[in-house]
Formats: sequence, C-alpha cells, structure tokens
Amino acid sequence: MSIELKNSYGHIDISNEVIAITAGGAAIDCYGIVGMASKNQIKDGLTDILRKENFTRGIIVRQEEEALHIDMYIIVSYGTKISEVAHNVQSKVKYTLEQTIGVAADTVNIYVQGVRVVNP
Repeated sequence: MSIELKNSYGHIDISNEVIAITAGGAAIDCYGIVGMASKNQIKDGLTDILRKENFTRGIIVRQEEEALHIDMYIIVSYGTKISEVAHNVQSKVKYTLEQTIGVAADTVNIYVQGVRVVNP
C-alpha cells in the first residue's frame, strides 16, 4: 500500500517503506534508544539490533481508511526511564513525518523489545 497525495502539480505516491525508514531514522536520533528490534522475535532472534537498511523489519505501517498507524519495536538503553524514552520517540516520529513527508500519523505505538547496557 501507499499514501496518495494530490495537489495542483499532480499526483504523489509515498510507499509504506519510505514512511518506515523516515520514522526509524527519527527514532534512532532520540536519547535512550539503542536501536530498532525485529517485529518477528521468534524467527529473527531477540538479540538482533537492526541497521538503517533494515528499519522496515522493526516498523509496521498500517492504513485504515484515512488513518495512519505506526508500530515501532525498539531497544532502549539501560538506566533510562522507559516511559519518557517512548514518549520522546512518539513525539519526534510524528513531528518528523509531518515536516518531511507532509503526512500526519494518527498513532505511534511503541513496543519495547529489550534493554541493553551501552558501553561508553
């Protein structure tokens, strides 16, 4: 699926993969995030931290009529307040999608898949 935008210049299709990569890039920049986790824990293994080229494996973009929902699977840093990190990720992802793509996400659901100790 993709999102279709129409303006006076023509027609624009934005794929769900582009939305997932943009959301993943915004999430990784947040303090307290170690990386993205795979949404398929059993198949891929819980210990894998996804790299930039694999963000789409850790993010699900769903469209229901006019609503856009994003599910993100993340790994947080040990010693951070998980609720604050999740809230910051939600805010940054919503803001980044609105500013870069021009699409407003109705919900950004965060699933914390693990906690890691980050070596300095």
